[in-house]
Parts: sequence; structure tokens; C-alpha cells
Amino acid sequence: MFKVLTLNNIAVEGLRRLPRERYEVASEIAHPDAILLRSHNMHDMDIPDTVAAIGRAGAGTNNIPLDAMSARGVPVFNAPGANANAVKELAIAGMLIGARNLCNAQEYVRTLTETGAALKKAVEAGKKQFVGFELPGKTLGVIGLGAIGVEVANAALDLGMKVVGFDPKMTVRNAWQLSSGVEQEETLDQLFQHADFVTVHVPLIDATRNLINADRLALMNDNSVLINFARGGIVDDAAAIAALDSGKLHAFVTDFPTHELIAHPKVVALPHLGASTGEAEENCAIMVAENVKDYLENGNIRHSVNFPEARLSRIDAWRITVANANVPNMVGQISTDLANAGLNIEDLLNKSVGGFAYTIIDVNEEPKAELLSEIRAIEGVLTLRNLGKPVT
Repeated sequence: MFKVLTLNNIAVEGLRRLPRERYEVASEIAHPDAILLRSHNMHDMDIPDTVAAIGRAGAGTNNIPLDAMSARGVPVFNAPGANANAVKELAIAGMLIGARNLCNAQEYVRTLTETGAALKKAVEAGKKQFVGFELPGKTLGVIGLGAIGVEVANAALDLGMKVVGFDPKMTVRNAWQLSSGVEQEETLDQLFQHADFVTVHVPLIDATRNLINADRLALMNDNSVLINFARGGIVDDAAAIAALDSGKLHAFVTDFPTHELIAHPKVVALPHLGASTGEAEENCAIMVAENVKDYLENGNIRHSVNFPEARLSRIDAWRITVANANVPNMVGQISTDLANAGLNIEDLLNKSVGGFAYTIIDVNEEPKAELLSEIRAIEGVLTLRNLGKPVT
């Protein structure tokens, strides 16, 4: 029986992927094997040593102590692309809101107290304040061509916009999904130089903090629109406010309000609505639950942010998995220990990314406790799991 601790409400459709006969799932549970969460901040949390996996029902993992979990050999899973349509729709809405001054126009109407003919006159008089512009023919710059960025870029093309993108680490899978009509820029500065709209879809890491700053905003066309539904901190908010005041920016639509942004008349600040749809919450919960389940039962890794993709089909053999520092001769040392114990390797998969590696090994007989202790004692081994034979 696996124990799973939930730190937030996880969509029921996701939890249904964890069958009750094999999983105990609760918001309070001792010695959990895994943790599922959405936005809960784990940085100050005492994470039990029993935890073998963490699943974030969403894309970003800033609320999880990745370095500490990596050092313990604990993969952290997320759900990339599961909320892509929800964020895409909001990004497109953000462009329309910014271009057509929709929120300020609504606020104007809310202030009207007239009735009848006087109200009609006030409406007609006020609309001149909110003259906007249309999307076709304008250039959208998309920073980050992952699952969300690709969908935004393709949708903008369908609306008649010219689209330029920037992502030096774009995957082959996402490249297949991207329309050939999207032009890729060599540098971020080139993207800003061409853009009437900029939307950002990258995680918040050291390299992306204040990625959109005063120098880059100065390169944009006058009267442009900036959109941030990615993470707070990617945009230098003070620089954005200065650009709004100077007329360089026409509007800034963001999912990450601050006191200063809320007070500015050209800012539309929303309460982190990016993935706030029932469909997105279900999709994220289903994806992360299935991947955590596959890891707990089979040792397979898919959509982990700190360990490599590693999937090996189960055969009628005993399976052990090893997470370790990415150092030379690790597989050789493990293989030697197995051979000395008289075990034959039926199948093996070794993958690495950055400073970490992961190995799945199927052997012909049950490994004894002494052998497992020997492997755990190898310098660089972070964690070893004995998964037994596949459940039928």
C-alpha cells in the first residue's frame, strides 16, 4: 500500500488514477511515499525521509525545494502542457483586453449614473476615450516556445498576426507542433525590436529574473502591449510602469499583481488566473498522478524537472532503481555487485541529465538485503528502490 499526502485540493479525476486497493490518499498522513500539491509552499516544510516522489499539478515548481530533493534522489514531477490551452486562451484574451482597453472601458461604464437618453449620451461621449487597435497585421513576440508558447503562437497566426518567437532550448517535439509561419529570432533584442505585443512563457529561474527590463522595453514599437501569464519576477515591474508612463507601452496585462501595478491605470492585473479552469486542473491532476503512480510502481520517470526521462517496460523480473550523482563508472560498480551476488541482468536503462543520473535494472532473482546495502554504500548513490516483480 502506497501512502500519498496531498497539500492542496487535487482534482478528483486525478486522484481516481490512484486505486484505493493500492493507495491511501489523505491531506494528513504519516510516512508518505509521495506528495501531491498545487501551490503549497514546501520550502519551509519538514519533508519526511519516506517521500520518494513529489508531484506538482501544474507547470511551475518554484514552490518546491528542488535542490534539496535532487540531493536526496527524489524526482519532482510536473504537468507541462496540461494547462496549455487555458493559458493560451488567457494570453489571447490579454492581447484583446490590452488592445481594445476593455477593462478601463468597463470601469467607465460602471461609474455612469445617468438613465434613459442621458445614459445613451454619456456612453457615446465616453467611447472616444477608449479607441483601440486591431490584432491583424501586428507583430507578436513569443518568449518561450514550450507547450504554451507554441499554442499562443499558432493561435495568433490564425488571428492574422505576424508572429516571431525566441527559445534557444526548444525541443524537437514542440518544433513539430509550431506552425511554419512563426519566425524564430536569433536574440531576445531582435524579438523586442519587431514586436507590437510581447507575451512571455518561461519559468522563473535566475536566468529569467527581470528578463523583460527597461533596455528591452525601449526596443519595442511605441504603443505596444506587454503580457505576463508566466511568473512574477520575469518582468521588471518598475521598468514596465516607466514604459507605460512614457507611452512606450500602451498596456500591461499581468497575472501577478503588486500594489504599484494595481494602482496604475494602464495595468490590468488579474488574480493568477492562468490555469484556473476546471479542465486545466483536471488535466494537470491526471498527468501528475499517472506519472507519480508509474514511478512508485515501476520506477519509470516521465516529466520530471530534476531527473532524466527514463522508461523501461516491465518483464517478469525483479526491478531495482538507483538515483545517483552523475559520476563515471556508476553502472559498472552496480553491475559488479550484482554479478558478485550471482544475479543476471535481464534488462537495464541508464539516463543522465546535468549532475544526476538514474538507472533501472531488471534482474533474474530477488536481490538480498545485503546486496542492496552494498549498492547503497557506493559513493554517489542517492537512493535505491527495490520494486520487486510487476503487479499483475
